[in-house]
Amino acid sequence: MAQEITTLQEMLDRINDSGNDQGRVSLGEIVESVGNRSFGPLLLMVGVIAASPLSGMPGVPTATGILILLIAAQLFFGRDHFWLPKWLLRRSLGTDHVQKAIRWLRPVARFIDRWLRPRLPALIKGGSIYLISFNCAAIAIVMPMMELVPFSAHGAGLALSAFGLALISRDGLLALIAFAVTAVSFGLVIYNFN
Repeated sequence: MAQEITTLQEMLDRINDSGNDQGRVSLGEIVESVGNRSFGPLLLMVGVIAASPLSGMPGVPTATGILILLIAAQLFFGRDHFWLPKWLLRRSLGTDHVQKAIRWLRPVARFIDRWLRPRLPALIKGGSIYLISFNCAAIAIVMPMMELVPFSAHGAGLALSAFGLALISRDGLLALIAFAVTAVSFGLVIYNFN
């Protein structure tokens, strides 16, 4: 069993090491590399994808929206491990695209990891988990529209990454920041559709 992920850099390392001999990396391989028992790393993984240049590729925000909705629903209902349908686990990207996104994110990961620590624990346990899962589900529902609004998917990805990191590091302050980033991302979408 893989050791629990505690930093963004560990998440990127595991995603970077996933893949196969055909130059592709499937979602199933990524999920297996980060572990299917912790929702924090999975939210972080999806957030990293949505915040990276990969979110600019057509269809990626919609696909990540589906994944986010599945994670949020299972987090809301308190499942003890994560499940995804096989058709979604078979979806893949070129390893070169994934590695390029990881290289782009590494400096950010080093910076963020220095600031994480347990604080404001009431914001990442108990009833707060329901609020986090609700916000993640709202992001998932809006993700297809974010394909039409430049950079809004990046903001949603940052919020998801922050929620994931907050769950991993038990950092309630980071959860508060994620709520704020979610509000700004939604504001961008609403502004651009009015």
